[in-house]
Amino acid sequence: MASQPPKPSPGSAPLPPGTRGIDQALAGNQALGSLMQRMRESEARLAAIRPLLPPPMRPHVKAGPIDEDGWTLLAGNPAVSAKLRQMLPTLMNRLQHSGFDARAVRVKLLSPT
Repeated sequence: MASQPPKPSPGSAPLPPGTRGIDQALAGNQALGSLMQRMRESEARLAAIRPLLPPPMRPHVKAGPIDEDGWTLLAGNPAVSAKLRQMLPTLMNRLQHSGFDARAVRVKLLSPT
C-alpha cells in the first residue's frame, strides 16, 4: 500500500510531491529526533509541576531546554522568576516523585520581545 502524502494543516499550502512532512523528517534524523524527545520531556516536566504553580502564574511559565546538566524553566517576568526560585525545592520534589531523574532545575527570565 502506497503511503499517503501528508495532509497540509488548515490555511497552509499543500506540500509538493516527494516532500516529507515534519514528523517524517524528524523521525529520519537522529539529531532532530533527539531534540524532539528532549522537547517532549521538557513539556512533560512542566505538566508535572504545573498544578503546584499558583493559577495566575501559570501563563507566565514556559518549558525551556533540557540537557545533561539540568532543565530550564522560563519565567515571563521578574516576579514569576523570583517565585519559581522560592519554589524550586518543592518543584524538584514533585519531579522526582513523578519519575523524572534528579537533574538541576534552572530558572531564567524570558527576554522581552
